[in-house]
Amino acid sequence: MSRSLTKLALVGLCLSLGSCGVFQKKPTEPAKKNAVTKGDIKPYEQVITKKAKTDEGLFKVHYLDKKYMFEIPDSLLNREMLMVTRIAKTASGIGFGGGKQNTKVLRWQKKGDRVLLRVVSHNVVAADSLPVHEAVVNSNFEPILYAFPIKAFKKDSLSKSTVIDATDLFEKDVAALGFPQARRKSYKIGGLDKNRSYIDTIRSYPQNIEIRHVKTYKAGNPPSNFSTGSISVKMSNSMVLLPKEPMKRRYFDERVGWFARSQTDYGLEAQKSKSVKYLDRWRLEVKEEDREKFLAGELVEPKKQIVYYIDRATPKKWIPYIKQGVEDWQVAFEAAGFKNAIIAKEAPSKEEDPDWSPEDVRYSVVRYLASPIPNANGPHVSDPRSGEILESDINWYHNVMTLLRNWFFVQTAAINEDARGVEFKDEVMGRLIRFVSSHEVGHTLGLPHNMGSSVAYNVEDLRDPEFTKKYGTAPSIMDYARFNYIAQPGDGDVALMPNIGVYDKYSINWGYRPILDKTAEEEKPILDSWILKHAGDPMYRFGKQQGGSVIDPSSQTEDLGHDSMLASEYGIKNLKRIVPNLIEWTAEDGKNYEDLGELYKQVLGQFNRYMGHVTANIGGIYEHYKTYDQEGAVYTHVDKEKQKRAMAFLQQHLFTTPDWMLDKEIFNKIEYDGSVERIRAYQVRTLNNLLDFGRMARLIENENINENAYGLLDMMTELRAGIFSELAQGKTIDVYRRNLQRAYVDRMQYLMTEKQNKIPSRLRSWINQSGINVAQSDIRPVVRAELNNLNRQAQRAISRTSDRMSRYHLQDLVERIDAILNPND
Repeated sequence: MSRSLTKLALVGLCLSLGSCGVFQKKPTEPAKKNAVTKGDIKPYEQVITKKAKTDEGLFKVHYLDKKYMFEIPDSLLNREMLMVTRIAKTASGIGFGGGKQNTKVLRWQKKGDRVLLRVVSHNVVAADSLPVHEAVVNSNFEPILYAFPIKAFKKDSLSKSTVIDATDLFEKDVAALGFPQARRKSYKIGGLDKNRSYIDTIRSYPQNIEIRHVKTYKAGNPPSNFSTGSISVKMSNSMVLLPKEPMKRRYFDERVGWFARSQTDYGLEAQKSKSVKYLDRWRLEVKEEDREKFLAGELVEPKKQIVYYIDRATPKKWIPYIKQGVEDWQVAFEAAGFKNAIIAKEAPSKEEDPDWSPEDVRYSVVRYLASPIPNANGPHVSDPRSGEILESDINWYHNVMTLLRNWFFVQTAAINEDARGVEFKDEVMGRLIRFVSSHEVGHTLGLPHNMGSSVAYNVEDLRDPEFTKKYGTAPSIMDYARFNYIAQPGDGDVALMPNIGVYDKYSINWGYRPILDKTAEEEKPILDSWILKHAGDPMYRFGKQQGGSVIDPSSQTEDLGHDSMLASEYGIKNLKRIVPNLIEWTAEDGKNYEDLGELYKQVLGQFNRYMGHVTANIGGIYEHYKTYDQEGAVYTHVDKEKQKRAMAFLQQHLFTTPDWMLDKEIFNKIEYDGSVERIRAYQVRTLNNLLDFGRMARLIENENINENAYGLLDMMTELRAGIFSELAQGKTIDVYRRNLQRAYVDRMQYLMTEKQNKIPSRLRSWINQSGINVAQSDIRPVVRAELNNLNRQAQRAISRTSDRMSRYHLQDLVERIDAILNPND
């Protein structure tokens, strides 16, 4: 004990005096000049040797000894960069590549002998001139994503730079740069297998660095290749330098559809934390020398055009159509005051420019992918500080042509000879490609789907050649208005597809027209006035895309015209014309019946779309965005008469067996069985959609807040009367109706025993659902009453029918209903 005290006392004395010989280390020899030890910062030439392969760009990227060294100019330290993480190539069962998984704003920061990679948040802000700015900074400490020991410095007469080894950032499992966390749980991912993970490439360009790395994860529940017990994916990380001066924002308004981002701004004079939303858009600015011309109403070219390059891999015959789809938007930008604002060019050949790459963020590219995926998409990368779109690549999958063939065939072949066949003429397919190209470019300009556009047109107007040639099939090409399935034989030379329409020109003008010498806040009253000028005009309406349940029947995908029942009536007439001709229109000597089977299923799929369009009217509520300075309701229930017409339509065209679908000549060429089950599946899909908890909740509310409403009892009574119409007169019930009636009873059991599914929190922002506590609502009393009514009807009908199968069926229904009503007997 005394020795310890003595030692502690001596330590205290030594600390106070500065040194104490008994505790001093042995003296060391002076370090030799240029000598280094492991872990020390070394001279540049010893780290980046002549063996290094160097890629010049935003940073110099050096590759040697299986390591990737970043040489970061000091001028770029503390500059904000956007890291976009995508899955470039997926394992089977995970979907297709190209989807954005994560975005982070990063900054490289030097701290002592290390470089820190920090994550910057722009979700919460306040102007640095305000007192509250300090509180915002204190509550937004930038987390450190990774720390790198400094390996070397370089200094010359022009610049300074810092060298780090960046290999581990991409070889290790850094969650923010790897496989998305949401999927790790479902696939039971246990960790990264380092032996099967590696960096594929790192390329440096003037404004971005592109990294490709393969990650192999141990997985207890992989979506495919179960025997491997793992998932391998190729990840893509794009690190993009953000502009020094952010673009001026333009504030979002839900009355005009736009991709937007939000911040909570504590610097606003509001008595609560308030979110502000601003548009994603390209930086289109007026040249200083053109200010007076622009203010005088002349069209001017922007300082910097939007340029799309067509991928070298694109088949030559499709290039002109894709280019035209891009440049179709010039007319919309002319409405915003710009000429030649958007153009398309062919990518230079390797001989013309060997350094040109679609991975270079300076180039926006329509990328042609040899893939069986029947799709195209148009993502973009934007600055989170301002919404400025920095770059966009449209992914064009080769098999989108199959999708176009199917749509064009089932929607127009009844009136259009060019659509009758399994392979179209090049000029026909080219026009379809141009349509899709234009739609996808619209997304890259900042425009989302406008599903409320096509309802602006009267159904009968879509049979008018003069009207359709002037206006197309919808006011916006951003609707899923597809092709004119309403036009009938004899209507003449009607237009078959949408073009850049009235709404598209309006929205581009609203989002892109420069308002000179005004701040973003000062622009708002002017932008509001542009909206109010067209308030109430359906041609200028925006209707959002609905996920999950369709609540607003006027904002649906794949529909046309103002009345779902009338439009679908015309559509079904055309499908009835197509079916008898399917064998002839798909015939080719020496070929099997694969195309016949595919296009027959496409016909039925189109029919099913019509059923969905009509069903949405029952329990439907219109949504028309408004502000306080506009009259009228935002939400309005569909009127009673229209809902009754929708129910009558379903009874006539779906629940009454659609015999026109049952073509023996088609069946005996495409399948050995399946027609009965197929009809059952289509009927049950719509039946279950009708008997949905959310729809029933809206019907209950409608009859309690509105006079002369179509309520739950109305729907349930009419549905039962139609589906069981044979019972009153003891008619024979055929196999299709028997299946439907049993499905009805099964669904009623579901309504009596189940509760409404909860939507996962991550999906609530885009999935619609009317909530209801089923057990405490009117739903089960009404269902119980309907089952009792049906039970009595079925018992009476048993003695009336002379058909044995019908009698067995009715007896079975009685037993099923009894089991539901008396489950404990």
